[in-house]
Amino acid sequence: MTQRNLKAGTTAVSGFGLKVFSEDQLDTLHFATLQVLHHTGIKVESKEAVKIFQAAGAMIEEMPNYSIVRFPTSLIEDCLSWAPETTTYYGRDPEKDYVMEPGRVGFSTFGECVQVIDPDTRQIRATRHDDLKNATRLCDYLDEINVVERAMGSLDKASDLQAVYNYAAMVENTGKHVLLGFNSKENAKQIIEIAKICSGGEKNFNKRPIVTAFVCPLSPLALAQTCCDVTIECAMQGLGIAIIPMSLAGATATATLAGQLVTHNAEVLSTLVLAQLVRKGTPCTFASCSTILDMRFASPAVGAPEYGIIGAGLTKLAQYYKLPVWVGGGHSDSKLPDAQAAYEATLTATTSALAGANIVYGAGCLEQGLTFDFAKLVMDAEMIRGIHKTIKGIEINDETLALDIIHEVGPGGQFLSNKHTFDHMRELSQGKLFDRRNRESWMNELKGKDLTQRAYEAAAKIVAEHKPMPLPEGALEKMKLLLQKYETKLKNK
Repeated sequence: MTQRNLKAGTTAVSGFGLKVFSEDQLDTLHFATLQVLHHTGIKVESKEAVKIFQAAGAMIEEMPNYSIVRFPTSLIEDCLSWAPETTTYYGRDPEKDYVMEPGRVGFSTFGECVQVIDPDTRQIRATRHDDLKNATRLCDYLDEINVVERAMGSLDKASDLQAVYNYAAMVENTGKHVLLGFNSKENAKQIIEIAKICSGGEKNFNKRPIVTAFVCPLSPLALAQTCCDVTIECAMQGLGIAIIPMSLAGATATATLAGQLVTHNAEVLSTLVLAQLVRKGTPCTFASCSTILDMRFASPAVGAPEYGIIGAGLTKLAQYYKLPVWVGGGHSDSKLPDAQAAYEATLTATTSALAGANIVYGAGCLEQGLTFDFAKLVMDAEMIRGIHKTIKGIEINDETLALDIIHEVGPGGQFLSNKHTFDHMRELSQGKLFDRRNRESWMNELKGKDLTQRAYEAAAKIVAEHKPMPLPEGALEKMKLLLQKYETKLKNK
């Protein structure tokens, strides 16, 4: 047997990835952002937020109903240094915690869809509270979904109550970390109170916060009242935020993607500054739902290749700042879980994943983010397994080179019965929902059912049979009572 001793001084590459930008280009984007924040400024609707910025040294130009806030570069740099480089998305189930740190790539659903393809009738309809429960239970079952964004809204509830009911539906049906938009300061208080109940008490919640709020700056360059209110409330209560602008190239951002990255970046950093000034060390996730406006139809294009390109570019900016990053990918503009949906979802999800985004979100999403489909979520989980296999790349070492095995088998031999094959065969990908049988076996065993039909059936079985981690004893009753009191309070306003 040939001896092949360990090598010294070699450079190894682990996994596949995208470079996207040079360091000089990242510097250019950063300096351009600082210019925008210092010279152009951010429109801020919240008087409370303006006072916080002013006390920290920002320059304020007051307008009748808002202020323009301009930021010294030193303030931006200080606040970036205070924001944690990593954060843990804690689940009710500690085994389902997800660490947002460099090199980890995970996936989640898109939110908040307002329509669903009914899994029984296959007809489109408005989403309901129970639909969100079922989608969350499906996400809880799927290992490929690392954290749970609210897939759809509880549209059968009053509009000002929906965010709280959304969280109630989700926390009951998953042990994973939950993210959603809180939509108001009062909703934030109620959601945090529910999270404390479902964590087993305030002490447990403070150690392991099980929910994160999405806050949405308005593009271009504006922090609305709600965005500021929720950011301040979450920071005060020790909760993390995910800052997610939703700009459209050609409409609420420049038609050039480089310019769009600059304004998106400015919107994220201004919100991050607010959170850090309220409470130094507030976990802030750099997030994105930005894409292009399809000028032909005047609609956002989430299945466009630019969606993945923008996500990859912003991922690199977040990594430049050493911030956790969450970007879009895996959506589709198709109205059905068809070939268009598959092509679009795979392209954008793979691009964002190869860039190294900590979470790529979009699973289960159709029609520019309007429609959720249970079959697509199950099919997307299969796609995600393939993406993970791809980004892992090719491992090069003595065991994988297998030169001794190649010499042993020799010309004209076969590897099927070799022990080396037995030892490594489980590393090769296997389809679960995707079918690799020959046609005869497919007809005999699957009755010729196509992928979409099998996915609907798989989703229905999981929803019916999967049991998520139960809530602490008495938590469900306390949560229902809190919801009743909150609903009564809002009705009596």
